Amino acid sequence: MGSVVNPELMETLEEFGLADAAACFNCGNCTAVCSLSSEETPFPRKVIRYLQLGMNDRLIQSPEPWLCYYCGDCSETCPRQANPGEVMMGLRRYLTSAYDWTGISRLFYTSKVFEVMSILVIAALVGLGFYFFHGPMLTDRVALNVFAPNRVIEILDLVMLAVLSFLLLSNAWRLFKAVMGDPGQYPDMDISDRQQPLNRSILGVPLKLYLSEAKEFVVQFLTQKRFANCGTASQRKQWVVHLLIMTGYSTVFILVVVGIRWFQRDEFYPIWHPVRLLGYYATFAILYGTTYAIMGRLNKSKTVYQNSHSTDWVFLILLWLTTFSGILIHATRWLEMPSATYYIYVIHLMIAVPMLVLEVPFAKWTHQLYRPLVLYLMKVRQRALQSNQ
Repeated sequence: MGSVVNPELMETLEEFGLADAAACFNCGNCTAVCSLSSEETPFPRKVIRYLQLGMNDRLIQSPEPWLCYYCGDCSETCPRQANPGEVMMGLRRYLTSAYDWTGISRLFYTSKVFEVMSILVIAALVGLGFYFFHGPMLTDRVALNVFAPNRVIEILDLVMLAVLSFLLLSNAWRLFKAVMGDPGQYPDMDISDRQQPLNRSILGVPLKLYLSEAKEFVVQFLTQKRFANCGTASQRKQWVVHLLIMTGYSTVFILVVVGIRWFQRDEFYPIWHPVRLLGYYATFAILYGTTYAIMGRLNKSKTVYQNSHSTDWVFLILLWLTTFSGILIHATRWLEMPSATYYIYVIHLMIAVPMLVLEVPFAKWTHQLYRPLVLYLMKVRQRALQSNQ
């Protein structure tokens, strides 16, 4: 299959924080030392070669960038200091923007002005919304659901959930089509087989194959267990930190966006109540994970923390501040400080909403969906192609 060459691709990728790829002379050392690389999916070598040759269409169809968790082994052992781990990270930023039909991801990753202004504008809109439409600020007691009724917040949350889900899933569909490739490569079925509901073709592959491998997506989404296969104890700790951040983030997302009527209440739940326990888990997981990552980036303690894109900092800082301000709300409620609770609540949402609106469909949070989706699609592809043998 031919490929259209884009001679400016390397220059384009530099806008996404990718550097040093031109130094690579394709020796293959990075692929040899990677514990996750395989004969079927050799990386980083293959996609770096695509990048050097300007093969943009091959890059967009490649699953390999999503199979890398940036343990740093390849960068530590590269004889040319081409930093292949960081190249893979830059490619993931680029691919996120390539799958995003709105163009917002590209602006977010390539323009610090847009990055900062988009956060400030969304935060200002949230603040103005509370300024004009908040409920009574009772000062004789903490009445958060009078100041910000959870019924109203729930409606706004569900609207936001619908919009963000549409954007994220529509971008994921573009990834889906790219990774699955040309439908013509898969074996055709007999006319009688095609008439069965489970044999309905999706991009050339029967529905039953997608269903049979669905477990792979669920397991990878919930555990990110492929990351645990990175070799050393230090790298496995990175998996634990990654898992804590993602599970904590997902837990609090469900509690706040879907379960706000149970999560935001004026009375305190008993300490053993499931909602309270989930909230404590999410708080610990996010605070520990983000603090560990922030300190690592400040100290540059590991190869993975040597180079930090501005969006890496934005994700970690917004997530840390969201969690910390949530703790402050809990404390002021406990101490019966009404005014402080209301003001901190507004500040909390001025941080949390921009994080959700920007990170979920356009930036770092997409990795939570794209990685397991790619692993799942690879298994579906493998089974579909084997059925022709």
